Amino acid sequence: MSKEILINVTPQETRVAILENGVLMELYIERSRNKGLVGNIYKGRVCRVLPGMEAAFVEVGMDRAAFLHVSDVVSPAVTKDNGNDQKPSIAQLLREGEDILVQVIKDPMGTKGARLTSHITIPSRYLVFMPDSNNVGISARIEVEEERDRLREMLMQHEDLLGDSGYIIRTAAESADLISMRQDIVYLKKLWESISETAKEIKAGKIVHEDLPLSLRVLRDMIDDDLEKIRVDSRETWRRMMDFADEFMPGTSAMIEHYPGERPVFDLYGVEDEIQKSLERKVHLKSGGYLIIDQTEAMTTIDVNTGAFVGHRNLEETIFKTNLEAAQAIARQLRLRNLGGIIILDFIDMVEEDHRRQVLRALEKALEKDHTRTHVCEVSSLGLVEMTRKRTRESLEHVLCEVCPTCEGRGSVKTSETVCYEIFREILREARQFDAKQLLVLAAQDVIDILVDEESSSLAELEDFIGIPIKLQVEALYTQEQYDVVIM
Repeated sequence: MSKEILINVTPQETRVAILENGVLMELYIERSRNKGLVGNIYKGRVCRVLPGMEAAFVEVGMDRAAFLHVSDVVSPAVTKDNGNDQKPSIAQLLREGEDILVQVIKDPMGTKGARLTSHITIPSRYLVFMPDSNNVGISARIEVEEERDRLREMLMQHEDLLGDSGYIIRTAAESADLISMRQDIVYLKKLWESISETAKEIKAGKIVHEDLPLSLRVLRDMIDDDLEKIRVDSRETWRRMMDFADEFMPGTSAMIEHYPGERPVFDLYGVEDEIQKSLERKVHLKSGGYLIIDQTEAMTTIDVNTGAFVGHRNLEETIFKTNLEAAQAIARQLRLRNLGGIIILDFIDMVEEDHRRQVLRALEKALEKDHTRTHVCEVSSLGLVEMTRKRTRESLEHVLCEVCPTCEGRGSVKTSETVCYEIFREILREARQFDAKQLLVLAAQDVIDILVDEESSSLAELEDFIGIPIKLQVEALYTQEQYDVVIM
């Protein structure tokens, strides 16, 4: 698999596109007015403790207080109380008005504030530093036991630097040597000392440490053996990335290229068209089938349909092939749209048990490339596949779009005919309540057209019935559902 990363930089936003074999798989967007907060460390102040929820709200200087659950407060060392496996309650651990050092693990979404943890983690190229732990972990993606042992031994050779802190060895460390790992440890220790000093000096509600900008996080987190090159269209950002690579990631600067072309780099690779497609409900499959993706507050549903695909053998074979292709497409759409939370997949019903099993395995295999944690359940009694995908940031739709002001997220509006009948009822209501000499109806063009054409006789009958003349006026700025009946 060949992998490329494209970085488009403007003063307003930075966009990062990850392409695998020339196909857009993931998109990251960071806007200067609304940067992501995950990884930022704050000095917070507890404003409310909720024993019933085993949680607290912490003021960290954002618009809304952030949420801190008891599971993100309890130190791993505090697991027993008098020999019993009894974890302390939130009321035992925190009190209102107390200052606490916290880190954002989930951005604010919709009406919810940010999610916090007091277990600070600081990532570098090869390691994740955990100041409040003394454990050593290794990424589950490193599966070869000999390599896991080698990395663990290599880390323990720096026992003079490790101290009482804990570390997680990242997937990227598979290519690390002894010197590189030591450099990472020294860098993390210095950074933590700086963060600790800053936390002592500043007031509560202020940021202590801000994570790297998106362009540099790409270097820290996204470089692996499959990556062939990184193309960035800003010379200033390219220089910053080169300096960062030379200092912290020797050997990677060769794959960072500045793109000076006149044609936008995203247009060159067809990324802009893919972004537009990723905002549509319907996703076309090569076979002629399609997916329908609906995102709601509670969950995301994905429906698979055969569409124009009729196959060459029989119906069961057609359905099986469509579902197999859909499994690949679904895995890509989850990454590209950054869909999280509960996801319900409605594959086309399959009669054969072996076909159901193969489709499920194909989905799980396609999801292995996803860096975000996923969990897939078996096919339910209704023939649905239930799965979850960890949600840490807003979906692409929520970043780029807003709720339609006309339908307010319903996805439909009342017909002009329906609005006409509502206007008739409102006219009767107004005529009975007020002593009016004339009534003026203000509505959208389509509604007025029906009133003067198809419903003209009904309007005339209503006018005779109430004994009050009715005038009509088009309001160009009104949506189809908007209208007013004005007493004159």
